[in-house]
Amino acid sequence: MQRRQFLKTATGAGMTLAPLTGLAADTIPMSNDFQLKIMGTSWGYAGTLDSLCEKVKKEGYDGIEMWWPATPALQAELFAALKKHQLEIGFLAAGHESDYQQHFASFKKMVTAAASNTKQKPLYINCHSGKDFFSFEENAALIAFTMEMAEKTGIRISHETHRSRMLFAAPVARKFLQEIPGLRITLDISHWCNVSESLLQDQPGTVALALERTDHIHARIGHPEGPQVNDPRAPEWAETVAAHFAWWDKIISLKIQQGGIMTILTEFGPPDYMPTLPYTRQALANQWEINVYMLQTLRKRYQST
Repeated sequence: MQRRQFLKTATGAGMTLAPLTGLAADTIPMSNDFQLKIMGTSWGYAGTLDSLCEKVKKEGYDGIEMWWPATPALQAELFAALKKHQLEIGFLAAGHESDYQQHFASFKKMVTAAASNTKQKPLYINCHSGKDFFSFEENAALIAFTMEMAEKTGIRISHETHRSRMLFAAPVARKFLQEIPGLRITLDISHWCNVSESLLQDQPGTVALALERTDHIHARIGHPEGPQVNDPRAPEWAETVAAHFAWWDKIISLKIQQGGIMTILTEFGPPDYMPTLPYTRQALANQWEINVYMLQTLRKRYQST
């Protein structure tokens, strides 16, 4: 089979997911205020914020997720585009410094700015928090700050399960989740698959705890040897895709019962997250098309709930 024909076939209905377990309206008490919001990523997009928002709106997303803009000019450009295209926003915030005191200062500054802006209240703030080499106590202080800010502003602030950050591995995250009951997370479980070189079959208790504490999902599919499969539509990834959807199904089931807004970001990234051909660095698949495919799959799977 030629590559073009193979990709065309893989993009269709050839790959089937396991049916949703426990998500039918007749088996789970439905909350009247449950809402699903699916966000598009700005990661890898080379155009203007206005053109990004136009494309995102056309595809059927509810909003975008991006880093809190560093300058007043970028902030004005962003809020104008959001207003024009009637989109919502989720912000990324982080500290990047290796020195803890400097890191904490810049982290607090960015989170505070994103949460306190007067132009548009974000649906959430997703934090790339701390460093994997900071102490538990140092990283826990960042969590304590965000918990205070969330209570003050009413904005959901969660901490991402991201490599190099405080929640980089499942057993490390377990200690934070057990000792800080108010910790809420952004589950990007692709990182944990990569770090553990597994689909986490031997850590069910930790995964279950993480699912219960998830407020936001980064819907990228990782595997034991990397944080992103080359194309989730390809049949060789069927088992891996099914594992991720099984985790997400459980989160959605919990959120349906609890009510409120559930946010999901389609976050397949560009090279070098996207695997490439050697020498040319040509991407093996189209990032935008994959994210839209994920949007449509998630919408079909969960919107009827």
